[in-house]
Amino acid sequence: MPMRAVIVREFGPIENARVEEISPSSPGPDEVLIHGAAAEVNFPDILVMEGSYQIKPPLPFSPGKEVAGTVAKVGAAVQDLKPGDRVAAQVEFGAYSEAVIAPGDSCYRIPDSMPFADAAAIGLSYQTAHFALLERAGFREGNSVLVNGAAGGVGLAAIQLVKALNGTALAGVINEQQAEIARANGADHIIDLTADPIRDLLRQQVFDVTNNHGVDIVVDPVGGSILEASLRALAWCGRLVVIGFAAGEIPAIRSNYLLVKNIAVLGLQWSDYRDRTPGLVRAAQEHLYELYRNGGLRPHIDRVSPLEEFASVLEDVRAGKVSGKAILAITGAR
Repeated sequence: MPMRAVIVREFGPIENARVEEISPSSPGPDEVLIHGAAAEVNFPDILVMEGSYQIKPPLPFSPGKEVAGTVAKVGAAVQDLKPGDRVAAQVEFGAYSEAVIAPGDSCYRIPDSMPFADAAAIGLSYQTAHFALLERAGFREGNSVLVNGAAGGVGLAAIQLVKALNGTALAGVINEQQAEIARANGADHIIDLTADPIRDLLRQQVFDVTNNHGVDIVVDPVGGSILEASLRALAWCGRLVVIGFAAGEIPAIRSNYLLVKNIAVLGLQWSDYRDRTPGLVRAAQEHLYELYRNGGLRPHIDRVSPLEEFASVLEDVRAGKVSGKAILAITGAR
């Protein structure tokens, strides 16, 4: 039975992709075929489609790294899933489709009460925030955390996680609209990332709300001058986790400053954990679902759009017009 998918036939502008009918493949022994209901839209999807991402899928392909839906078929070696199970899955590509092939160990049963849109949203962004805080930065109860780019998908996920784990969340934003969204998602303090000179005023804002202590952790997807200024806002033995360079500039870090304050700067490439330690990723996902069931996490979904509107949604993601997450509704499944 033909199914719909966004198909990229050559790397280039996202508008070159089209929604086409495809014939679903059969899953391999360790794989699962998912009838996709909702897909999360992420900035890396654009890079994959343009051919500028570090991993290039073989052409043609469907983009998308996070899908939620219903299991249609399982491979012979998959023991813990069956047709009809409601699942979410993280894949390298292929999520913008009614028929998604995913590794069995990257599929997670979702809570019965969780809509597919929420299940797609509590994926890559929340996994990134979880690993940045707990695996890389060693978050402990009571820590203070500055989250730059706080109105984005990873940013809001990090703020919610900090609050769910009994920490203090400082939201780095660029306007009042972003500040309102950050507050609505639990931010304790707002840090203005447009203050000039940012090198001095970011630190001053942080010290003003932390009793001159500084923050224990910074989660930074921005880079550039914001990352450099954030280093100066860290407390003694603080940790800064680099997760991206949305500002377009990769800063050079002065190692003498790390030495003086015993600061650690750490990088996070989440997909390496998915590929190397799937058990650790599964444990993180189960923790996220537990926090969701307890009311500690609620994904901020900016919009749910039909699959056919993928190009305009991606353009809004590129332009920074999406706060939290954008979801593509692939089918009407609930």
